[in-house]
Amino acid sequence: MKLLPILEAKHIRAEKADFDGQDLKRMWEQAFADGLDAPEKEAIYMDQFLWHLFSYKRKPCLSDEAAVEAFCNVEKQGCYVFYQHGCSAIYIENAADLTLADLEGESDIYVVDKTFQWTYVQTHESQCGPYFSCKS
Repeated sequence: MKLLPILEAKHIRAEKADFDGQDLKRMWEQAFADGLDAPEKEAIYMDQFLWHLFSYKRKPCLSDEAAVEAFCNVEKQGCYVFYQHGCSAIYIENAADLTLADLEGESDIYVVDKTFQWTYVQTHESQCGPYFSCKS
């Protein structure tokens, strides 16, 4: 996870999350894909990428510059960061100084607040995302 040294250089305290990446993926899916049944998830290939939830427009979200602006402006306290294709995850206790520059070059990365009220997703596809969704 190349994000850790970037955060350390900015004196942002990050540590291994209490949950692994697989657990966080399940929790993220429960929080943001609520109301979608298994056939609907299968139809949009959520088993490949959770963010298909947004690219297939099954749930409301902001995308592109609106998503970037929302991420920059959202209050970032405790956040989890995990990857679509990885098992590791980190927890950032005070993520107020986490910026898009810190995520530069990352793909299929999910940032979610500790209460799963909002998420920011940066995909590997230039025509898809980034996405931001907020439950409130």
